[in-house]
Amino acid sequence: MRDLELLMPAGNLEKLEYAIRYGANAVYLGVVDFSLRAMRKGSLITMDNLKEAVDLAHKLGAKAYVTINIFAFNNDIKQLEACIDRFKDAKPDAFIISDYGIFNLVRKYIPEIPVHISTQTNTLNYESVKFWRDLGAERVILARELPIKDIAEIRKNVPDVELESFVHGAQCVSFSGRCLLSDYFSKGERKANHGNCSQPCRWSYKLVEETRPNEFLEINQDGRGSHILSPKDLCLVKQLPELIDAGIDSFKVEGRTKSLYYVSAVAKAYRQAIDEVLKNPSADLEKYFLELQKVGNRGYTTGFALGDNNGESYSYEISKGLAGADFLCEFQAIDLPPALTVTLPHGEGNYFPVKIKNKMLVGDEVEIITPDEQFIAKVEGIKTEDGEDLELGNTNADVYMKFSQSPKNPEYALVRTVGIK
Repeated sequence: MRDLELLMPAGNLEKLEYAIRYGANAVYLGVVDFSLRAMRKGSLITMDNLKEAVDLAHKLGAKAYVTINIFAFNNDIKQLEACIDRFKDAKPDAFIISDYGIFNLVRKYIPEIPVHISTQTNTLNYESVKFWRDLGAERVILARELPIKDIAEIRKNVPDVELESFVHGAQCVSFSGRCLLSDYFSKGERKANHGNCSQPCRWSYKLVEETRPNEFLEINQDGRGSHILSPKDLCLVKQLPELIDAGIDSFKVEGRTKSLYYVSAVAKAYRQAIDEVLKNPSADLEKYFLELQKVGNRGYTTGFALGDNNGESYSYEISKGLAGADFLCEFQAIDLPPALTVTLPHGEGNYFPVKIKNKMLVGDEVEIITPDEQFIAKVEGIKTEDGEDLELGNTNADVYMKFSQSPKNPEYALVRTVGIK
């Protein structure tokens, strides 16, 4: 049986751990200045803790790939040379690279670390894959714009290199992120290919006629303008059997700026789907597609995978990802005060410390997910740290909560609403 990799984003240290706990056997991470996604909050991954992040992934039994996939100017090359030893000391399992100059530097100073070619290179054919292979690349991350049949042809012509493909997440209006809209609109302050895209493709636009500068005309008649550039999100969970047959080695999910809940729930769905397909190639994967509707999305599309990408792949009404289920709370890994401790340390009926993300009420029916479980339960009680009973828990509050059924291992448990809105 082939080793198939589920590669999840690691926007910060906490998300890195949850991604692996929920099913990823590899993560990709980047640091500000050298990555196309710059996180702004949480336990950010920086040059100072890059090694810690890679070590954490290895400790949890997963691989860690470090992205250095900006398009580099002279100053970027100088900056990279100044900290090349720190990248070397981190000892990732591979570097993800798109720029020829960065490729040369990494091969020169850190030849022992494999190189993966970023989707930013827009690799669309087998001759390009051969080119990168002959330069010494171990893996090529194919462009999102490839139909599955073309992937199969690439594998047939180049059997001796690893192939990686995006299967889920946001897409770019341009070829795999090679867009200058953000640069233009921000006068060079928000460079898309330096991790700071302002996402103009998600904005709502109106028309202005030259002689009537103050009259803004709707492009369509929905009253909200038109998101004429905003693609739907990619979702290929139901196409996993075809992608496996085509020869993909690693299935990649976009989303280093997405939430902890998003990373966990998506990893769980794809891990289960991949494992089921390996056991039964004709398995019905519709249930995993429904699971993925519970996380934020702009509507799903198969993009170019089936060779029929068209106007239906764009989200003309919304630009913000809307989740089919609300993320309600996460279990906290802290000790219970003595006043709230019951006979069994984590037995059914206990009060667990939780961080509320969206308002919760006593009596609410909720869905609890963990790396190993998924079940529906009822909120039976909410208490403050002092033991005071509450009827509701407000957003961002730290409280203690009792459920009709408790997770066997609550450390990484997450709670959401039931069903799909």
